[in-house]
Amino acid sequence: MTGARILTLVVTAEMAGRTVGSLLVGELGLAAGRVRSLKWRDGSIARNGARARTVDRVALGDVITVDVGDSPGRGGVFVPADLPLVVLYEDEDLLIVDKPAGLAMHDRRSGDAPSLGAAVIRHLGAGAVFHPVSRLDRGTSGVVCVAKSGHVHELLRRRLHTGDYRREYLAVVVGAPSPPAATVTWPIAPESPGSRRRGVRADGRPARTDYETLATGGGLSLLRVTLGTGRTHQIRVHLAALGCPILGDAVYGAPDARIARPALHAAVLRLTHPITGTKLVISAPPPPDLRSILATFG
Repeated sequence: MTGARILTLVVTAEMAGRTVGSLLVGELGLAAGRVRSLKWRDGSIARNGARARTVDRVALGDVITVDVGDSPGRGGVFVPADLPLVVLYEDEDLLIVDKPAGLAMHDRRSGDAPSLGAAVIRHLGAGAVFHPVSRLDRGTSGVVCVAKSGHVHELLRRRLHTGDYRREYLAVVVGAPSPPAATVTWPIAPESPGSRRRGVRADGRPARTDYETLATGGGLSLLRVTLGTGRTHQIRVHLAALGCPILGDAVYGAPDARIARPALHAAVLRLTHPITGTKLVISAPPPPDLRSILATFG
């Protein structure tokens, strides 16, 4: 549920004499801009239970508290939707769910079919804000991590594509990539101004995709894919450019009657919890349409 999220810091001898603001940034990891906004919210920052200014200097044993929960009324345009939501992990900072294929992340316009964001807002409650740390295409299934506050969202976004936030995908592709395992670093850009379709272009943004072939058979290969960057359609573009488009991907060259969407699944998320430091490994099993394809590999 939504509401206050209080972080607490007890001042040590090494911290004594510093300002409250410097401790919020240096010890609790708040962005400077967030500290500036929090200091205008009544009661958000306190020292020993009393309202504190960011310029106040602290003493040994002082207890600093800060409410990093989202401000009321910032829930966005989502209309809460009563959709099934498969929760893989939840605590007071994170909600990690298994997104089904065919469900968009966001409502783009009035009248759209309900989105994952709308289902998450209903789950979290009135006033919640949808903070997905990373996104999946509508046709991609699997693990999605949602932060329950802007502060936690900020911390996790800083860790994207590092050892503290690593996503692993399963992809079934047409053909067999050569070599069977490699790193692809071709830059990616829209194929034309305003286009949603992407392609490998010399003027594109840097992109890194690592893949490893797990199995081959029947003209298909099963790959494990990890991302070093997060460009739109990155996995789909890079694998198609290798000559091995994802099975079922009509946009990038491999429509197939066996599956009605790209055979791509976000299978595992490995992350370090941004508040507790706990190492988490969250996985989502492949859905039935993909399992039927995987069964062909034996």
